[in-house]
Amino acid sequence: MTKSAPSPAPSLPVSLAANPLLSSWVRFSPEGHVILSPGKVEIGQGIVTALAQIAADELDVDIGRVQMIRASTAGSPNEGVTSGSLSVQQSGRAVRYACAEVRQIFLAAASDRLGVGIDALQIWDGTMSGPGNMRTSYWELADEVSLDRNATPGVTPKTSTQRALAGHSVQRLDIPDKVFAHPRFIHDSALPGMLHGRVLRSEMSAAKLVSLREEGARAVAGVIAIVRDGNFVGVVSETEDGAEAALKALRKGAAWAAGEMLPDEDKLASFLKAQPSELTVIDSKTTRGTREKKRTMRRHYTRPYIAHASIAPSCAIAQWTGDHVHVWTHSQGVYLLRADLSLVLKLPAENITVEHMEGAGCYGHNAADDVALDAVLLAKAAAGRPVRVQWSRQDEMSHAPFGAAMAIEIEADLDAQNQIVGWRYSIWSNGHAARPGRRDSPALLAATELANPFPRTISINPPQANGGGADRNSIPLYEFPSMQIESHRLLTMPVRTSALRTLGAQGNVFAIECFLDEICAERGEDAVEFRLRHLSDSRARDVIRAVAKRTRWKPDKRTGIGYGLGFARYKNTGAYCAVVAEIEGAEDISVKRLTIAVDVGEAINPDGVINQIEGGAIQATSWVLKERVRFDKERIISNTWSGYPILRFSEVPDVQVEVIQRPEIDPVGAGEAAHGPVTAAIANAVFDALEVRVRSLPITRDSLIAAMDLTS
Repeated sequence: MTKSAPSPAPSLPVSLAANPLLSSWVRFSPEGHVILSPGKVEIGQGIVTALAQIAADELDVDIGRVQMIRASTAGSPNEGVTSGSLSVQQSGRAVRYACAEVRQIFLAAASDRLGVGIDALQIWDGTMSGPGNMRTSYWELADEVSLDRNATPGVTPKTSTQRALAGHSVQRLDIPDKVFAHPRFIHDSALPGMLHGRVLRSEMSAAKLVSLREEGARAVAGVIAIVRDGNFVGVVSETEDGAEAALKALRKGAAWAAGEMLPDEDKLASFLKAQPSELTVIDSKTTRGTREKKRTMRRHYTRPYIAHASIAPSCAIAQWTGDHVHVWTHSQGVYLLRADLSLVLKLPAENITVEHMEGAGCYGHNAADDVALDAVLLAKAAAGRPVRVQWSRQDEMSHAPFGAAMAIEIEADLDAQNQIVGWRYSIWSNGHAARPGRRDSPALLAATELANPFPRTISINPPQANGGGADRNSIPLYEFPSMQIESHRLLTMPVRTSALRTLGAQGNVFAIECFLDEICAERGEDAVEFRLRHLSDSRARDVIRAVAKRTRWKPDKRTGIGYGLGFARYKNTGAYCAVVAEIEGAEDISVKRLTIAVDVGEAINPDGVINQIEGGAIQATSWVLKERVRFDKERIISNTWSGYPILRFSEVPDVQVEVIQRPEIDPVGAGEAAHGPVTAAIANAVFDALEVRVRSLPITRDSLIAAMDLTS
């Protein structure tokens, strides 16, 4: 008789395996609280609430007892960076398994104390009770039970039907402080004796400081120090106004030599394709016996550089005590930032404490890490007092990393019936990742400005197994007989790029979904039916069907009104999202309504999922209609809100979200699922309304006119 294969050995979730000490995740305070300390950080996505729900469920406590501790290198688990819509997927699973094991440990301790079997015990709000009204609690047992032990594989968390909170919307834990103006953001924090710092930088890209007159700045009342190390120059003052006045004086006294030339913004695609690059074949497949090719369709799509455009500029606080430094930051990776600070300062990592505080929304690599090093360098001159450094709007829009521009070329071989028999896809783009802590050289701006500078880090792409970078979502989920996907990563970087929300997914989904819409038009086939015919994934089909049903696809044609469809599964492994956009094409394009269906598996907090999808949809709408980094040969010129407009409240579309609950399936993140589908849906709706294909973002009056000229 054939023996069946042995079952795989149980394993821990990835974050728990990397940080197995249970006490680093959860502990109990004498006051009756559960102290939860994840390594992921709150950046507006509501993760602290979702993790608190998971912990409360597994421990059988009221969620009001759960106190969330901000991530800090002083003791939090090292979960890398909060990115990629992975917080619930990684940290959530770790918290669930850690708390499930802690629950079993305490039940065993209660069984010993009360002299009854574990099966006879029940837990209600942290109190364990058995026959005869015998009872104890987590808090009574906390001194007797050590959680300074490693998690063990094989623990079974509760099933979805046993959970009381997961799958239900609860009030976010971070909102009350924000509503009632309690200090929660780093910008509002004030430490005793705190000083203020500002850093001088040229508007020109990679400019060199030739000379500097300091006397005007030193004459400003309250100035404590002027710090110069090579091209790095900053001022420390008793007051914020004093720091601004001194910076203004320094700017008048500075002479700069021009640095790198920037490309021609109006010939961006040509520039990207002409640069030296590294070719990677992302995917390739060939099916025998495919139908004969009769013709080839070829289209080109472009995405500009995009700024993070956070409402508030980046900010950090640093304080030296001897040869130790404490940094407060809104970085998305406190351990990774510590690693780069260690390289720059030539200090052991244990001499550096990096503590997270919330900042303005970003969802990517903005200047939060850069300003942290600025604060650390200026605080050296502060004699042990903390120094708060805040960038200006111009600094943020000129020097922070941008999302990389992309040029995309697609070819589809079609048979006699205009069916796809071959698919070729090429991307030209800078890398989409240059975060700190991942290389031998720091990825912090000031590190490149010192007298002994570190080299500027050229962005790379994460491997496809981790979601990819420029190639993220470049492999269609649709089934085509043959396929070739390749990515050309630029080896030059005149415009600084790194991780922007979705990395390359927004550009790739835009290109793929718009090209498919063009093929649908060639065939005279409905966009929904075409996609369903090329998808075997039932969850993909379900979100498309759900959004089609909700919008009664396709609504009757009205003059100037258009409807478009977009679909993707984020990273091809994450959340499924389908979108129908309704737009009005008048003097400018106006997005009236976005109807969205999303499947994230188990939705821990459905309201949180809806919030994330709504936020992503609105941000994507802003990218599509307005956002584009502008530059001349020497400098970024879109460094104000007038030069870099974003969507106004009066322009926000009505967003309707349907969450398809699947409690039996592990949850994935929702934060980046909507951007690509929304982008494509709007572009396809523009064609439906105006019969004009815009293949270069953003879709503005100028790009519409240019597209009309191409088709005339």
